[in-house]
Amino acid sequence: MPLVLLQATVIGDELALSWNDGSEAYLKLEPLRRACPCASCQGEADGINPVQKPVVQYRPESFVLQSSVLVGNYGFQPTWGDGHRTGIYAFDYLKKLYFAGDPESKKGCCGGHSHPSH
Repeated sequence: MPLVLLQATVIGDELALSWNDGSEAYLKLEPLRRACPCASCQGEADGINPVQKPVVQYRPESFVLQSSVLVGNYGFQPTWGDGHRTGIYAFDYLKKLYFAGDPESKKGCCGGHSHPSH
């Protein structure tokens, strides 16, 4: 069964995600923004030279999630308070961010934590 995002809700400084497999993930907004996968944030390969990661200037509003849309059946595209909206977070990438740290405690790069399912 393909992974489908059912709901995304901001709760405090976290993004709460509900998936069709019954799981939930909670990701801190600041590290989530810093993990934006777009070329402006992560750099772009040109096929010859190594990827040069650009220096991104963040402001406090950079970590405020203003809105979001689903992209096709595979991605989540947020609009941040600083106007940045070019990053498309594939569902698998969001799960990877959630589990990137210690899978035993379910704390990933984004400081997420597990909440009991309701």
